[in-house]
Amino acid sequence: MQNVLNALRALEEVAVRQPIGVADLARAMGLPKSSVQRTLMTLKEAGWIRPTGTAPTRWVVTTKALHVGRHATGELGLRDIALPVMEELRRRTDETVHLAVREGSNVVLVERLETSQPVRIILPLGQDLSSHASANGKAVLAADPPEAVERYIAQGLRQFTGTTITDPVRLRAELALTRERGWAVNGGEWRADVSAVAAAVVGETGLPVASISVNVPTSRMTDDAQPVYGALVSEAAKRIGAALGRAHEEGGTG
Repeated sequence: MQNVLNALRALEEVAVRQPIGVADLARAMGLPKSSVQRTLMTLKEAGWIRPTGTAPTRWVVTTKALHVGRHATGELGLRDIALPVMEELRRRTDETVHLAVREGSNVVLVERLETSQPVRIILPLGQDLSSHASANGKAVLAADPPEAVERYIAQGLRQFTGTTITDPVRLRAELALTRERGWAVNGGEWRADVSAVAAAVVGETGLPVASISVNVPTSRMTDDAQPVYGALVSEAAKRIGAALGRAHEEGGTG
């Protein structure tokens, strides 16, 4: 049983710290390198992790973990519905498009379509994004009930860059503006070089189930581009939400 627990813990640590080598992983887990190495080999054989191909060897999680997670949360259906809308959004903007869902107090990227432009934003699937410092997160927060927002604020607002909103009063005002215009903005608040515009996908219950975003290098997020992207992601989010509702109705009557 302890071996199984160690393997699961190692998988979680790799997911959080990837890419990571055996020495760093052993320190993080407080276990001997030999034990951790055996665990890594077991996870590799099972298809959960893979080496990066660099020297010394470092490890990353494979898409198998993401696939299992999607089944657990119903994201496969969401992804199937969202992809055509994401494709159109990418075509209209020629920028990277992300789909994110909530996981705990953060949001997690579950699908990505990349721009054809040489300078682009590349974030791995499974990437955690802070809810108050990302457009996807702020879009979801703005669609949440007020009590959920207050619970999030009570956890503390971590600063990531010089533009991160860490004042609860400012965050409440930002979320109110997001609700008013229908889309959220990240101006380098999580990473200085990453900017985005996002809108929440609202489910039948009236609560957010996901968010969709256009993501660009901060240097390309101009004052003129921002409202254009905002209108496009807002339209895309509404289309996905409506399609999810239709799928649910068809599933219920089938």
